[in-house]
Amino acid sequence: MTDNAPGEKSLSKNQRRAAAREKAQLARKKQKRRQKTGRLLIQGGLALVLVAVVVAVVLVITNSIRPAGPGPANMASDGIRIGQGFVAETTPALAADDEPVASETTAASDTVDIVVYLDYLCPICGQFEAANNDYIAGLVDSGAATVEYHPVAILTNSSVGTRYSNRAANAAACVANYSPDSYFDFNTAMFEQQPEEGTRGLDDAALAGIATGIDGVTDPARITTCIDDEEFASWVTAATQRAVDGPIPNSTVDALPGTPLVLVNGQRYEASQPFTNEEFRNFVVTAAGNSYADNSTASPTPTPSDDASATPSATPSDEPSPSETPAE
Repeated sequence: MTDNAPGEKSLSKNQRRAAAREKAQLARKKQKRRQKTGRLLIQGGLALVLVAVVVAVVLVITNSIRPAGPGPANMASDGIRIGQGFVAETTPALAADDEPVASETTAASDTVDIVVYLDYLCPICGQFEAANNDYIAGLVDSGAATVEYHPVAILTNSSVGTRYSNRAANAAACVANYSPDSYFDFNTAMFEQQPEEGTRGLDDAALAGIATGIDGVTDPARITTCIDDEEFASWVTAATQRAVDGPIPNSTVDALPGTPLVLVNGQRYEASQPFTNEEFRNFVVTAAGNSYADNSTASPTPTPSDDASATPSATPSDEPSPSETPAE
């Protein structure tokens, strides 16, 4: 046996072997703990990935089966009908993808039904309004006619990516929902400030400014929020598709042929060019006479106004998407 250094404990050969075994066992235990920790981390990571995949699948399924969203009140027909004194007819709100309820006709009275399908970016719609809005206003205010506006979005691809047609139709639905008696003036103001097709159009703040700037408007704050949030965007999509697919209620028109589509007592107004109020006024009288030939009280009271020019209307493509139907 060799001498040990001073103060160093002398170990036997067996003791040194035992110490070495113990040291090796401790090293193996540490290695096992490290391996176990690594496996747990890997398993935990895989579990998180699996959870994320499951959540994504659930969201896709949920989004595919949930309702399309709300529709506006007072537009159960996909349009808003305005009567004497510019008072809107009230109707309940339907879900965006619910089947609309066609407005009842007034065949038993001396009131003329005027229905207008329009796109707020459509320049031809603007020309029709310029020629005939004052005349329609006189008929509606006096009770000689009702007018029902159906805002659609078939020119979505004509505003440099801003979806102006959709946003404008949504703004119209916001007004119909929160301040329906303001709708006629809103419609007038929208065409007075109509942007040119092919431009970015008005932003949401400008749309809200038009909607809340109408005299007597109610709930301006809610209208602004509705426009900013595009509360009725899904309804715009669905209503546009319904019009494009057809048929057009209370008429013999198979499907929306373009904008503007104007009906008087269910008869389609096919204007010559340019638009003139005289032509439209005569058409209203003729359509009223045809509809009410057996009713001696029929008395629509058209009045003349200035002429205005027109060009062919905006038309849907052969294969329209629900909310992005391009013009010709």
